[in-house]
Amino acid sequence: MNIVVLVKQVPDTAAERALSEGDHTLDRENTDLVLDEINERAAEEALRLKATTDAEVTVVSMGPDSALDSIRKVLAMGADRGIHICDDRLQGADVVTTARVLAAAVRTVADVDLVLAGNAATDGQASAVPAIVADLLGLPQLTHVRELVLDAKRVRAERETEGGETTLEAPLPALVSVTEKINEPRYPSFKGIMAAKKKPVATIGLDGLFPGADDTGFLVSRTRVVEAVPRPARSAGIRVVDDGLAGRQLADHLIARKLV
Repeated sequence: MNIVVLVKQVPDTAAERALSEGDHTLDRENTDLVLDEINERAAEEALRLKATTDAEVTVVSMGPDSALDSIRKVLAMGADRGIHICDDRLQGADVVTTARVLAAAVRTVADVDLVLAGNAATDGQASAVPAIVADLLGLPQLTHVRELVLDAKRVRAERETEGGETTLEAPLPALVSVTEKINEPRYPSFKGIMAAKKKPVATIGLDGLFPGADDTGFLVSRTRVVEAVPRPARSAGIRVVDDGLAGRQLADHLIARKLV
């Protein structure tokens, strides 16, 4: 069985983040970057399935040179090989382009039985890439999964939504996106870290994924940020002292701002 897990390197949510002055995309050189938390859980689920089904796990990530760190971490956890999609032309890629590129990379892996991903990356929160990848690959999709069971021919998943719980089932091959409730990721061991250095990672660009395509025919982003300004500092609020007229002062304040 062949499993592909899609991962992404994102800004550390606990660190300071900034946008570049040129195109207002993330300033990666001055930002702490980590493997996305939910993607890490998708990788953990792939490795748990590997242990019970004797699967081969390929980890795929799109990003600059630094994204290789996230791939190496999943290899240290126990994945078998990696594919690093690295091309300067993909800087600032939108959801559709990201999904298109990831789908093309998945197609380079022979006889894929299962594609695993996080339901949303912590930087964009679009929650759309897995579904688009599944559509492009022509695979059934089981999204927002918190529990997964796999046999030789089918996948069954428990999905939790605001309206309740749902059981989903689909034939393989299929794509599954997981939530933060699916598992607790393992820590890479020292042995795993050392072994990861020798595991193969193929680096590929747009020309390798889309032979014959030129820059004019490949739309990286359908939107652009025109301007970005720092969030203004919080100003002191209005303090109302109750001297018998506090209710009237509060009402006048709300009326003046058309809140009542």
